[in-house]
Amino acid sequence: MHSSFPGVYLVCLFLAFCAVGFCVLGLEASPKGFFCEIQPCLPLLITVFFFIGISGDDDFYSGGSFFTNSTDLGRLCSISSQVDVYCPPRKRARISAPFLFGETEFEQNKQPSIDVLPEECLFEIFKRLPGGKERSSCACVSKHWLMLLTSIRKSEYESSKVVKENNDLVSEDVEMISSDEDDGYLTRCLEGKRATDMRLAAVAVGTSGHGGLGKLSIRGSSSSCGVTNFGLSAIARGCPSLKALSLWNIPRVGDGGLSEIAKECHLLEKLDLCQCLSVSNKGLIAIAENCPNLTSLSIESCPKIGNEGLQAIGKLCPKLQSISIKDCPLVGDHGVSSLLASASSVLSKVKLQGLNITDFSLAVIGHYGKSVTNLMLSGLQNVSEKGFWVMGNAQGLQKLASLMITSCWGVTDVSLEAMGKGCTNLKQMCLRRCCFLSDDGLVAFAKSAGSLECLQLEECNRVTQSGIIGVLSNCGLKSLTLVKCLGIKDMSVGAPLSSPCNSLKSLSVRNCSGFGTASLAMVGKLCPQLQHVDLSGLYGITDAGLLPLLESCEAGLVKVNLSGCLNLTDEVVLALTRLHGGTLELLNLDGCRRITDSSLVAVADNCVFLSDLDVSRCAITDSGAAALSHAEQLNLQVLSFSGCSGVSNKSMPFLKKLGNTLVGLNLQHCNSISSRTVELLVESLWRCDILS
Repeated sequence: MHSSFPGVYLVCLFLAFCAVGFCVLGLEASPKGFFCEIQPCLPLLITVFFFIGISGDDDFYSGGSFFTNSTDLGRLCSISSQVDVYCPPRKRARISAPFLFGETEFEQNKQPSIDVLPEECLFEIFKRLPGGKERSSCACVSKHWLMLLTSIRKSEYESSKVVKENNDLVSEDVEMISSDEDDGYLTRCLEGKRATDMRLAAVAVGTSGHGGLGKLSIRGSSSSCGVTNFGLSAIARGCPSLKALSLWNIPRVGDGGLSEIAKECHLLEKLDLCQCLSVSNKGLIAIAENCPNLTSLSIESCPKIGNEGLQAIGKLCPKLQSISIKDCPLVGDHGVSSLLASASSVLSKVKLQGLNITDFSLAVIGHYGKSVTNLMLSGLQNVSEKGFWVMGNAQGLQKLASLMITSCWGVTDVSLEAMGKGCTNLKQMCLRRCCFLSDDGLVAFAKSAGSLECLQLEECNRVTQSGIIGVLSNCGLKSLTLVKCLGIKDMSVGAPLSSPCNSLKSLSVRNCSGFGTASLAMVGKLCPQLQHVDLSGLYGITDAGLLPLLESCEAGLVKVNLSGCLNLTDEVVLALTRLHGGTLELLNLDGCRRITDSSLVAVADNCVFLSDLDVSRCAITDSGAAALSHAEQLNLQVLSFSGCSGVSNKSMPFLKKLGNTLVGLNLQHCNSISSRTVELLVESLWRCDILS
């Protein structure tokens, strides 16, 4: 104890010196002013503490020196460059252990000095970081620091206060950068194994200094280390500028994470929830209460979300414009009707699929849907004919422009006619798998829907050729699409056809096995102004059936798709290029196995504006490729030779010449073209995307 006396004496001397200083400066003087006065003496005082640590008995301070690292001591002693301090070597610490540790092992076990600080201190330090760049740098140090940074809310950082206090010292450019830091124009998407809490934490910290996160999409997986409430909470605290959030297949995210988003991200406008098994009405209510700017909501396969959540959305989100609900078993009439009745003023897009709703909900749609422009109804098994009839007769869907109905047993001839009368501005109609719809209802609908422009029928097997003729004769359709309608079959038309449908510009008949020569002839007579023709999958049509249609098209065909028409020959292509070569822009002959090089010669000679040509799986050889390359007026951009075994390495110079204008070339399954030839083409045609 005797050897520690000088150290104690020096400490007492320092305390006395401080007391005298306060007395001299006066009682009203602040400690800050006092320490400014004694600042030149600080290096000497540090040296005094150093000697206290290394001199005397270890009973005074058992740890030896206060400074475990001579580098730290050097930093502290460099406060004033005018004072030179002699620092003698530290005295080796005594170790009262029965054995001695090696020096290397002892150094490795020492904890880094910065990690000695408690989390509260680090929290206060991080709060005072000047900007996003510095926060990102700190986040890269360790996971511990990253987690601490994500626990700080954006509003808790003091950088904005510092900028405001030093307004006179900061240029206008810097002020603009600081104010725009959180605009929220960045987009991030995490999919599969990349969707983890750690990555979300990194996104939350990293985007803050680069414009702010505006859109976040998470596509999860069945991995056990997927996104949880923790990761979503990190996004909420660090990204208050978030405007669009999409969560797909995130079973571990529940109401807690969604509530954090609602609490912090008040600018949220779009929310998409799909297969979020843990999210319930509580989370959706939190969104409704805190996100008044919500304009779009999509919910799919969320078994815990029901009527209460939708009711809150309808009441508290006055800007809601789009709603989509699919396969949610707890959603019923009460939720849907409350939502539509409350948000009717601006709600324009409604999609209801696979829900347990009845006629009552459709009646509400028909009455309150005054602003609805797009309506999609699918798989509503509990809605009867009465529901659709009331929806049409309610006269509320005056602004409805697009209607799509799929697999709804309530669509009958009577209900469809009522919808045609009630939706006076309807322009697009799509009916899929409506098994009770027949020709009578379709014709009645066409007569009542005076504004109808586009009609699509898919798997409506009770509709026949007679119904199609009735539709074309009674409305101003611009586009007609028929897909897998097995009821349409060739039959002779006894009575003369009515006035032609000059408004029809686009006809698409796909995979309708009964649509043959007679049907084509009928369409050719009724629709002389066709420009787009898609007959893909009609393996029954022949040259004799298609030629009358080509000859009757007066306006000039622009896009022609004949893929899968197995019986067509070069004769059709010769007629097509001769009659419509001046307007043709797209020609698809994929799978027309009887098409040969003669067709390509005709294309090269007659087609001026053709930009997209597909002759995949045709009987094309090197001669056909040569003919195309020699055409002076042809400027192809997309060319497909996929599956053409007759095209070989000899076509390389022809393809190079065509490559001057090509942006896409398909050489897949061309067995006669070697991989080396493809490599040379890739090197030469660096602007062209080559598939091989």
